[in-house]
Amino acid sequence: QVQLVESGGGFVQAGGSLKLACAASGLTFSSGVMGWFRQAPGKEREFVAAIPWNVWHSGLPYYADSVKGRFTISRDGPKNTTYLQMDSLKPDDTAVYYCAAKRWTGTFTSEYDYWGQGTQVTVSS
Repeated sequence: QVQLVESGGGFVQAGGSLKLACAASGLTFSSGVMGWFRQAPGKEREFVAAIPWNVWHSGLPYYADSVKGRFTISRDGPKNTTYLQMDSLKPDDTAVYYCAAKRWTGTFTSEYDYWGQGTQVTVSS
């Protein structure tokens, strides 16, 4: 059974930083992508960042334009944990952040197979 468990959310002032973690277990496919998404109140869920494992793609890691240069995705393979370092946070970054995983299909911004329960990030102005 696949489990993705996020942690690290919280409350921070604008300009501050948070680091999210996603601990994965039960993933049995040999190559894939870990992604972070977010959903703000009243808005659709949107892609944030993606990083591959056991596969190389010239476009990965990949970031949404809204977070490029401020967020960094990374992965600790032995720990099966994916991180999202978020710096220079803005009130518009306030959302529930979700970790997701998918088998490698050549795409990485949609069609994820597994999802975590989400962690709240609130950025005050």
